[in-house]
Amino acid sequence: MAEKTSSNAYWDANIRIISICLAIWFLCSFGFGILLRPMLSGISVGGTDLGFWFAQQGSILVFLVLIFFYAWKMNKVDAEHGVEE
Repeated sequence: MAEKTSSNAYWDANIRIISICLAIWFLCSFGFGILLRPMLSGISVGGTDLGFWFAQQGSILVFLVLIFFYAWKMNKVDAEHGVEE
């Protein structure tokens, strides 16, 4: 039963990290790039407004950062639960 509980804790941590990453990515790509774009139009980044920047480039950069964050965080979770490579 201890292994089942440990396995559940591992997957709960994994799902929590994935959910956080997806929420951040959704906010940056769909939220800032589409829904909140009119509100961000007054902020200039690189000669264009912030909403356009997120739609064209920012969401991709956030996605790349999230990939590295997920790998780093999952390495820590793997080590905590004894399933590291």
